[in-house]
Amino acid sequence: MAKHIYVEGLNEIPTPMKKVEIVERKGIGHPDSVADALGEEVSKALCKMYKKEVGHVLHHNTDETQLAAGSAKPKFGGGNIIDPVYILLVGRATTFIDDGKVIKDLPCKPTALKAARKYLDKTFPNLNVDSEVILDAKLGMGSDDLTGVYKTSGILANDTSFGVGYAPYSITDKLTLKTEEYINGAMKKKVKESGQDVKVMCSRIDNEITMTVACAMVDKYIPDKAAYKSAIEQMYDLITDNALKIIGKDDVKFKLDINTGDNYKNGVYYLTCTGLSQEMGDDGSVGRGNRCNGLITPYRPMSMEATSGKNPITHIGKIYNVMSKLIAEDVAKKVTNEAEIRVRILSQIGKPVSDPLNCSVQIVLPNAESNPKLASWSKDASGIAAEWLDNVDKVSNMIIDGKVRTF
Repeated sequence: MAKHIYVEGLNEIPTPMKKVEIVERKGIGHPDSVADALGEEVSKALCKMYKKEVGHVLHHNTDETQLAAGSAKPKFGGGNIIDPVYILLVGRATTFIDDGKVIKDLPCKPTALKAARKYLDKTFPNLNVDSEVILDAKLGMGSDDLTGVYKTSGILANDTSFGVGYAPYSITDKLTLKTEEYINGAMKKKVKESGQDVKVMCSRIDNEITMTVACAMVDKYIPDKAAYKSAIEQMYDLITDNALKIIGKDDVKFKLDINTGDNYKNGVYYLTCTGLSQEMGDDGSVGRGNRCNGLITPYRPMSMEATSGKNPITHIGKIYNVMSKLIAEDVAKKVTNEAEIRVRILSQIGKPVSDPLNCSVQIVLPNAESNPKLASWSKDASGIAAEWLDNVDKVSNMIIDGKVRTF
C-alpha cells in the first residue's frame, strides 16, 4: 500500500548557515531530565515485565513522572539534606488481564519502583536513595478506548499527534550535546567536585560560539572558597580543551562561562550536597526538557510531545518522534549531506502506525527547488521514509532495548 509521503525542496538558508543559533541541553541530573529518565526506565521495565508475564507489551504510559524539590543546607566541607525530594511515578498501566475465565494481576507498581530505584542508585553516586528520596508510584488502568488498540489486529495509533526530527547536527548541536556528556562522563574522573546537574547553553553568532555552563558542585569535596574557585578553573580548562577538539575549525571562535550566578564577593556559590538541584532548588517534570535528540533547539522544528515514558508500541508521541529523527539521519547520511533535512509525521488515532496521515520530508537549502539533484534526492528520501514506516516494530524494539535516546 502506498504511503502518504511527501518530499519537497525548501528554499531556505539551513540553520547552521544562519546568523544566529541557540542550542540547549539539560544534563542527566537536571530535575526535568531525571523525570524523563525515570519515566523511560519505568516504561522499559514494564515492557519487559509484560513480555515475561503475558508474552507481549500491554498498554501503558508513564510520561507524567513528577519531582518535588526537597530542602538542603549545603556548606563547604559537607552539609545536610533537611527534607528529601519527593518523586511520584504516575501514569497509566495495564494492572491486570481478564481472559473471561481468570483475572491475572500484574506487578506494575513494584516493577516501577524497582526500576526507578535502580536508575537513581546507578546514576547519582552522591545521592543516598534510601534517606534522601521519597519514591511513590500511582499507576492505574487506562481507558478502554486506549487499551483497546492493543486488542485489534495490527498496531494502531493511540493518539492523533505528530513527531518531528531533523539532521544533521550542526557544530553548535554537537558541541552542546558532547560537552554535557563529557562533564558527566570522562571529566568526573578529574573533577569529582562537579555534580550531575549540568545545563549547557550555546549561542552562536556567525562564527562565534559562547557556551554557558551551569554545574552543581558537591560540597563534601570542597573544603573552602579557594578549593571551589580552583575546581571551577580546572573545569574551565578541561571543558575548553574538549570543546576545541569538537569544533575542530580554526575559523570558529569559542568563549566559555561557568556558573555565572556565582558571586564570590557576596559569598554566593553553586553548592549542593548531592550534585543535584532537586535537593532544594528545582522541581521536575517529564517533557519539559530535551527532545528525543537530546537537545532543546528553538531554531529547529520541535514537537511539544514528551517522548520519555510513553509506550513504544502504539504511542505516536514516542514512536514518530524517534522515527522522524531516524529518517532524517538516514536521508542526511545516504542521500545528501548538502542540505538540512526536516521530517514531520502525523497520525490519526485508531489508524495503523505504519500508515500515517502524512509524512513530510523537507530538503532545506538555498534554491532547493531549482537544484537539479532534487528529483533523485526526493525519490531516495521517500524510499527511506517508506522503509522505516514498514518496520515500526524495529523502532519499538530499539526503544525497549535502550538503543535510542529519548531525552
